[in-house]
Amino acid sequence: MKHTPHALQTIAILAVTQILSWGSLYYAIAILAPEIQKEMGWRAELVFGAFSWSLLVAGMIATYSGMLLDRHGGRLVMGMGSATCGLGLILLSSAHTLPIYFLAWSILGLAMAMTLYEAAFATITHHFTIHSRQAISTLTLFGGFASTVFWPLTQKLNSMIGWRDTYLAYGIAQLLVCLPLHLLLQKKRAVPHVEIAKAKTAPDTQRSHSLQEALRNPTFWKLAFAFSANSFVFSALSVHLIPLLGQVGHPVTLAVFMAALIGPMQVAGRIGEMTLARNALPQTVGKFTFAALPAALLTLILFGTHAWAIALFCVFYGLSNGILTIVRGTIPQALFGTKNYGAISGAMSGPALFSKAAGPLIIASLVQHASSPDVIFACLLLFSIASLAFYLAALKTR
Repeated sequence: MKHTPHALQTIAILAVTQILSWGSLYYAIAILAPEIQKEMGWRAELVFGAFSWSLLVAGMIATYSGMLLDRHGGRLVMGMGSATCGLGLILLSSAHTLPIYFLAWSILGLAMAMTLYEAAFATITHHFTIHSRQAISTLTLFGGFASTVFWPLTQKLNSMIGWRDTYLAYGIAQLLVCLPLHLLLQKKRAVPHVEIAKAKTAPDTQRSHSLQEALRNPTFWKLAFAFSANSFVFSALSVHLIPLLGQVGHPVTLAVFMAALIGPMQVAGRIGEMTLARNALPQTVGKFTFAALPAALLTLILFGTHAWAIALFCVFYGLSNGILTIVRGTIPQALFGTKNYGAISGAMSGPALFSKAAGPLIIASLVQHASSPDVIFACLLLFSIASLAFYLAALKTR
């Protein structure tokens, strides 16, 4: 598909706002949490617990946010999300008590549901309709650089102006950069008559389902559980991977160096999806994505004491995580159509956001009682096998 200037403008706007939103909402806390803990005297469980709570809030309203996106489009909803994000970050920067701190993260949870990938994917799907896959792949390619940009940027700002002014600066950026950019998005366009005619005569797999129809479909729930189990593993490893590798016996410097492979592999996976797999069905691409994670964990369990096994794990882990984002954005449209994409995608992402919030906390508790890191990796392997089984069952049901 040849993109029009308006289409290119949509991708460019969302590329900028996704990097800023993921960086300030999701990645900054990893750098700033120790500073918050040090100044406020709170336990790490409280500092990170508020962040996990924000993910739960996002999961609880994901379906309703998707309905608003279906009805009004990304211009209004993502614009509201940027305003909410800006106010939440400014409140966070001035929080001196635990209730205000949790209130700020509650507001930021609302913002997550209206500004991050699910909202951007719905905006793209309504704009590009049946041609949205390439645009989603392109957007995730840019979004993959959020951590690359914001981890060093946050570290630098924190050393210069402290965590409060860093969050204040990010809040102002949401109001002065992301909000105006989102308001430049086109209004939700009506589906052309020719595409409506195609949808009416297309096979059942292309028909647009209502949210109620999707919720009654076993395929929907099997996919939701597949993404949820997968998110549990990824969120747990994003926090605990480097300490666990240290327990295996690897120096911290080696663990950090190997973990640095994950980011480039995410980008490589997305480039591969855009080029080598561009003509493959999203369902087919998903088979590799879900199978790569248990293969990576099995390598870690069997050969984890060797450096080459850590490198191989990070390669497979990064590829899987990078492509999964695209699969999550494209498969709801492939199976349930475009008309109610936002509501269906939001409902499907809800359990995954709950798992993303729970994963680090549950594994942190297990780490305290596990006799060796292999016990943790084995637990995560079971979750990854379950995610693959649910995914294959969903395709078989379909």
